[in-house]
Amino acid sequence: MPEKPSDDETSRAPDDVWEKFVRDSELDIRATAPKEASAAARGATGVPEGWRTGPAWREPDRRAARRRRLWALLGVPVAAAVAVVAMKPSLLPGDPFHTGPAQAATAPPLPPETARPTAPESAAPAHPTLDRPFAGSPAERWADGEAGIVLPAARAIGVHSKAQVAKALEQTRTLLVDGNLAPATLRGERPAQALSVIEPHETELHTLLDTSLRRPDKDHDPLLMFTRFQPGDVRLVGTVVKTRGRMTVGPGEHGSARIHADYTFVYPVVRTDGSTEVTRTVVRRVLDIDLHDPDRYRVTRGRIAVTRYDQEVGNSACEIHDGFLHPQFESAAPAGARPSGPATDPYDRSKDLDLNRARDCGTVSRI
Repeated sequence: MPEKPSDDETSRAPDDVWEKFVRDSELDIRATAPKEASAAARGATGVPEGWRTGPAWREPDRRAARRRRLWALLGVPVAAAVAVVAMKPSLLPGDPFHTGPAQAATAPPLPPETARPTAPESAAPAHPTLDRPFAGSPAERWADGEAGIVLPAARAIGVHSKAQVAKALEQTRTLLVDGNLAPATLRGERPAQALSVIEPHETELHTLLDTSLRRPDKDHDPLLMFTRFQPGDVRLVGTVVKTRGRMTVGPGEHGSARIHADYTFVYPVVRTDGSTEVTRTVVRRVLDIDLHDPDRYRVTRGRIAVTRYDQEVGNSACEIHDGFLHPQFESAAPAGARPSGPATDPYDRSKDLDLNRARDCGTVSRI
């Protein structure tokens, strides 16, 4: 029972008010006190126990091969009034008091993508934070890293057995994973595993990639195939890169098997200067991989031929040719050339990448 206040306190409240408070408090305590389960209920409840020379590599022309860089369309949100935050503290960035709704953070993951979406995915507006780096992005419901690269069922195609097609699918996955998800590759190291699965007879491609990795410049850009960030400038937030896309396999030309891969990767990053501001860079990669008939072409068994690669990057500085992506932050001065192209939604997977699309550096409608 609560203690009765001192005389000077009671002088400010009539006795009947105090007595009513005491009675109500005792009722509340009894109503909310935990109740021990009955013996029958305890007995019925169990505790779970611990729980690729074949046809020449078809190099895109230099204009088409150059990546499309998309800057972020940046805006500074107006600060909410103190009174609003006081009434709803979950509006504070990062929800430091953990009072915000759990729907976004706990929304179920999307099922694997099996066909081209009919429209861009939507997401509730929110600002990315260290705790929720994908907040406000459709990627929050995407798969984590490698889990987002789901292989189609292998089958015999043309002159190739089911086992050969299965191996080609796995190698395509290796190319994507080592080139876009491996921590060493992301920090600028050589993606040896990805390079090892590419047909050795594709000498022009190998020379281009090797030069790009050793001495990147405007005409030799490793970002055409691989994702890399300058480790002295930015770092990933956590260890998760969100991934969404699809891979298909079917008959190609002259008895070949053709694998088509289309994946988008979302990278949350912060600067390495101690800032806690989170931004995101979105990279979409499209690959065509051929498994050729060894009776018609000189090929290396167990390797895959890259016949097309294309990409689009959202939120990276324009016209910087050092071989690294350069995410832009709201609080930092823009780097690189000013964007001149149209605004694009980097999350829009409802359309194929057009090889004849404009290559001007544009802006993104969201990151």
